[in-house]
Amino acid sequence: MYAVEVRDHIMIAHSFRGDMFGPAQALHGATFVVDVAFFSADLTEEGVVVDIGKAHQVLKQVLAPLSYRNLDDLPEFAGRNTTTEVLCRHIFDAMADAARAGQLGAGQLVRLKVTLHESHVARAWFEADLS
Repeated sequence: MYAVEVRDHIMIAHSFRGDMFGPAQALHGATFVVDVAFFSADLTEEGVVVDIGKAHQVLKQVLAPLSYRNLDDLPEFAGRNTTTEVLCRHIFDAMADAARAGQLGAGQLVRLKVTLHESHVARAWFEADLS
């Protein structure tokens, strides 16, 4: 299995509902390093999994509506805690849509993995097959 990964970051603000979140129930900021890995069993005739430039550009476009925003104010997250896991799935879905639409200059991608690093000691990810 071949894989290519691109990276970017976002700075956001948000708050959480629920006692389990303790002080994070108050509005606070976070900076996430975002990695997206693209998996393929084969390479394109050019010898790549994806066009890295296009993949990075699409990732920037996916992250732009979240960056420097209070996620509590965004309608797509209404009524939800914007945990690291929830954000992983949100970014995954947008990147999967881009892959299916042919925006990545890719061959036959079979799987994506989106990882958000919330600190040097904690990260979460969502990965799934593209079918």
